[in-house]
Amino acid sequence: MKILNYINGSLVEPIGGDWLDNINPATGQKYGVLPDSRAVDIQEAVKAASAAFPEWSALTQAQRSNYLLKIADLIEANKDRLALAETNDNGKPLSLSQRMDIPRAADNFRFYATAALHLHSETYDMGEAGFNYVLNKPIGVAGLISPWNLPLYLFTWKIAPALAVGNTVVAKPSEITPATAFLLAELAIEAELPPGVLNIVFGTGVHAGQALVENPHVPVISFTGGTETGKTLAKTAAPMFKKLSLELGGKNPNIIFADCDYDLMLKTTVASSFTNQGQICLCGSRILVEKSLYSRFLSDFSQQVSAMKVGDPLEKETRVGAIVSQAQYEKVLKYLSLAREEGGKIETGGKPLYDVNERCAKGWFIAPTIITGLGPECRTNQEEIFGPVVTIQSFETEEEALTLANDSKYGLSATVWTNDLKRAHRVSAKIESGIIWVNCWLVRDLRTPFGGMKASGIGREGGFEALKFFTETRNICIQL
Repeated sequence: MKILNYINGSLVEPIGGDWLDNINPATGQKYGVLPDSRAVDIQEAVKAASAAFPEWSALTQAQRSNYLLKIADLIEANKDRLALAETNDNGKPLSLSQRMDIPRAADNFRFYATAALHLHSETYDMGEAGFNYVLNKPIGVAGLISPWNLPLYLFTWKIAPALAVGNTVVAKPSEITPATAFLLAELAIEAELPPGVLNIVFGTGVHAGQALVENPHVPVISFTGGTETGKTLAKTAAPMFKKLSLELGGKNPNIIFADCDYDLMLKTTVASSFTNQGQICLCGSRILVEKSLYSRFLSDFSQQVSAMKVGDPLEKETRVGAIVSQAQYEKVLKYLSLAREEGGKIETGGKPLYDVNERCAKGWFIAPTIITGLGPECRTNQEEIFGPVVTIQSFETEEEALTLANDSKYGLSATVWTNDLKRAHRVSAKIESGIIWVNCWLVRDLRTPFGGMKASGIGREGGFEALKFFTETRNICIQL
């Protein structure tokens, strides 16, 4: 597959003629190329988006909504092709792409297409003195940078609200997983989206991503990715007074009290630990279990995790696929070595797998891993691994559980398992995380805001918060 940039309504090669290899992580083999775009490519995309902004922003909400709904329909019509492309790029099981990523990408367009129709502004009557009203207007060209773990799902989560309220977009997907973004460009052409409204530029963060953030004609940046990259991005954007949203890393606690619905908790905890090879920023990588339940949980959890099939992502029975890249594969293995050095006990997994099948003989596979025996201060419990690795610790009291849960620089998400309603409310209110699931995980309601605390980022995505983020507010006072 030869991937091309999508600029001003056309598919074009990078101006400098530089290319990157696209690697299938399940096979370790090259299966295509993508542009290694530079500042000049970003400049062309920003120029196209700037030229398209006046006409696009002048459309009615209903007119923009119709374009977005058409793209949603096309995503659904092409769901099998998109799912296969994502699996080949990301290494996740094809069944997961079909079940979660692609349907949610279509939902993103459909939700924001309709939600924008219901935006309203406040009016304040001052009596004889006049009245005030709030006007929300699109900002201009939105720069959107998305990660590799949920390539189309998170890409569309940024694009849809930005377009819905009248902004034009220059978007840079991860260079590790470019295929679904390229297919989205083809669908935008099929939907007859006006040229320049959506531009997709491929390349590395160092070259294309940094150029997008630095561009003075891009007043708003939305980034999802690692915390260290977010710091670098903020250093560039903040002095330029750009509007900024950063959705960064997580080291999420999964708190399990003894009074939980045990069977539901166990099933969901397996999923919340290892879905997408643990490469979801919302995975519960620190499992905290009440001491009276600890032995039973460890035994049952280890048994179920050991039975999970790690295999070819194209096979229906596969539950854990390949690690997304060689660099990420090596990072996870280094943390497994670190965990042993820190005194951790590997209960199951803890090793690479080389015997998946003949097609995947050179792929990057790691057995889902459970580690016990590590204190909260250990690096394995403090640093984001972003792979199929979880640690388990025990606690005796609710206060101790909260102390362990909050002992992290991150604050993205948390999960709480209890049938005590008062405890559920009490504990949830004290956890330092932007989103808390009680007796469930990854349940999504697009109407609600999403984002983290502490080193997990700033700003909020999701729901009407995302629509508001991509607008600038004007307070207008008229004296009678």
